[in-house]
Amino acid sequence: MTKNNFESLTTRLSSKGQVVIPAEVRKQLGLSVGDQLSVDIDKNNNIVLKSRPTPLEWHDLIKNIPIEDVDIDKEGHYDAHKSPHFDEWMREK
Repeated sequence: MTKNNFESLTTRLSSKGQVVIPAEVRKQLGLSVGDQLSVDIDKNNNIVLKSRPTPLEWHDLIKNIPIEDVDIDKEGHYDAHKSPHFDEWMREK
């Protein structure tokens, strides 16, 4: 058994370049029809699929990000008192 609770599974590449993700994997990862996946190649030439956040997950990720207008002049200066969250972000290391 792997750390993913299932043995290594095999799938095939179709003539259209499609790959079926086995049901066990979809279930464990909570993947549903229409979910978006990103496809990458790692340094060992392995294909890496990553699930993309759903619109609801994006909402939950960004809901606590403060919204404020930041006026920056031609020299790149802004008023830290009018844009405290931006100022805090700019000072992070």
